[in-house]
Amino acid sequence: MSVSTATTTTHPLTGRVAVITGASSGLGEATAETLAGLGAKVALLARREGRLTELAERIRKNGGTGLVLPVDVTDQAAVRAAAERVRAELGDADLLFNNAGVMLAAPVEELAFEQWQRQIDLNISGLMHVIGAFTPQLVAAAAERGVADLVNTSSIAAQSVFPSFAVYSASKAFVSHLSRHLRTELGPKRVRVSALEPGIVGTELQSHVTDAAAQEWLAGSKAAMEWLTAQDVADTVAFLATLPPRANLQQVTLMPTGQPS
Repeated sequence: MSVSTATTTTHPLTGRVAVITGASSGLGEATAETLAGLGAKVALLARREGRLTELAERIRKNGGTGLVLPVDVTDQAAVRAAAERVRAELGDADLLFNNAGVMLAAPVEELAFEQWQRQIDLNISGLMHVIGAFTPQLVAAAAERGVADLVNTSSIAAQSVFPSFAVYSASKAFVSHLSRHLRTELGPKRVRVSALEPGIVGTELQSHVTDAAAQEWLAGSKAAMEWLTAQDVADTVAFLATLPPRANLQQVTLMPTGQPS
């Protein structure tokens, strides 16, 4: 079926299938609505089914398609089952926003082993579970449609040093370096890989922080400058996905204008 010029202009992602993890809030929620508004069918993955259902209803009211998939990405079997549902109900995914993550802070001397493990399980293992489940679909879709996109949410913390955020920052350094390697493997197969490294974005992520010193630093930062919004990130993901197939931004650092590093 041909797509009219008007449709490709106003809905440039028509015909594409987007998977968004961490879709129940923040960056994932905003990106899901943005991509759906541009014509993509979206699969919504997160643990909070109620939030996903509300998001899918908003997407449908605006004429889009939203598939609710309540999944904890740390559960490898559940992620694989979700990938099979995407393929069966929407077709092969050709756009993956690999976004689920958590940010916890504590001085290393506090030996917050549970927090360390939670970040490793979600930010690294969960990310890999999603990549493992959906890469075959991305490759297949790229072969058929000419392009596919894998966008991994990293952070400016992958490049910078923030006291008390050592494990979180290290987990994001993993994401950025992994993305560069994956690009060398998947680029020749027409799968574009991007590491998206935002500075401070106003989302639920800050509410996860319980360390008093880190909370004080975040509060001071918010008072001193205007943080990015989730929509800023969503618009960036959309920009990456709508580039010509020949163009791939492999690393995107999106900073609040007032954040020095």
